[in-house]
Amino acid sequence: MHTTQQLQEIMAAALSVPVSSITDELEYQGIPEWDSVSHIYLITELEAAYNISIDTEDVLEMSSVPKVKAVLKKHNIAIN
Repeated sequence: MHTTQQLQEIMAAALSVPVSSITDELEYQGIPEWDSVSHIYLITELEAAYNISIDTEDVLEMSSVPKVKAVLKKHNIAIN
C-alpha cells in the first residue's frame, strides 16, 4: 500500500522543500522550488520509487499534487 505520506516525502525531497509544503493545493510553479528542472527530477524520483515509467504526456499533465496522484493511479498505484 502506498501512502500520502510516502508521496509527500518523495515530492518534498525532489523539490527540496519541507514535507509540510506538499499539499493538494500545491501546483507546478506555485512555489519557486517547483520549476522545470525540479519537475524532471521529481518525475525521475517517482519513477524510481514506484518502479514505473511515466510517458511524456503524463509528465506534462503532472502540474499539481492531485494530478500527480491521478497519473500514479493510471499505473495502478493508489495513494491512500
